[in-house]
Amino acid sequence: MSIEIICPDHPRGDFRAAIFDFDGTLSLLRRNWTDVMIPMMVRILQETGTSETAEELYALVEDFVARLTGRQTIYQMMRLAEEVRRRGTEPLEPLEYKRRYHDLLWQQVGGTVEAARSGAVPRDDFTVPGSRELLESLQRRNICLYLASGTDLAYVQDEVAVLGLDRFFSPRIYGALDDYKRFSKAMVIEKIIRDTGVQGRNLIGFGDGFVEIEEIKKVGGLAVGVASDEVNRCGINAWKRQRLIQAGADLIVADYRELDDLLRTLGLSRQ
Repeated sequence: MSIEIICPDHPRGDFRAAIFDFDGTLSLLRRNWTDVMIPMMVRILQETGTSETAEELYALVEDFVARLTGRQTIYQMMRLAEEVRRRGTEPLEPLEYKRRYHDLLWQQVGGTVEAARSGAVPRDDFTVPGSRELLESLQRRNICLYLASGTDLAYVQDEVAVLGLDRFFSPRIYGALDDYKRFSKAMVIEKIIRDTGVQGRNLIGFGDGFVEIEEIKKVGGLAVGVASDEVNRCGINAWKRQRLIQAGADLIVADYRELDDLLRTLGLSRQ
């Protein structure tokens, strides 16, 4: 199964702009970041002295991390702080939790980023398969491409360039800011509509998290859920698939290998 159609009456054909999430949707440089975030949060909650088991805490954290995936990382840390407070302990500032998470994550992914940057490993080994071909195909159709990530903007700009994908998006690259209220994926979608004059039905959104799917659906666009297996680079991640369907995805894909089929489903002939 290359493409799973969840909503058969989804928009087709007349697309003017496309908005992409980054991690897990195009980039695999930070693959399995949840394997860093979730255990960190579980440990912090255990330190409150709660009587909950590790399994119970893991299920709780996994659920809210998934629900907030696609929003800025700070929102997951704000929710962590709330959970710490609910257990009778004064939490650290969410920005401190975010700093700790970034430090732990960089220990895991820093070498990967540098390997791609130096060319020691082919950069396409760190992309969702077919990403470059999809972007090229959309660009040939004069579909304006935007990138919006919940990861900090400085990291996103660097890693987009490391993968050689910046030429498709620059300067339309958006990411998390220290002043978190100044960025959201909803704000980027509003900006696209305002700046280009397109209507919601002329937008395609690609993402592997709740937020980008929900926001593109709110304006009447086509939401493509990317249930990528970030370790094997092949096949469907069932956990992502379930949550993307819950978020309202019109289509589910594992990656972009079956580009002809995907373009036909979108109502776009290959050029």
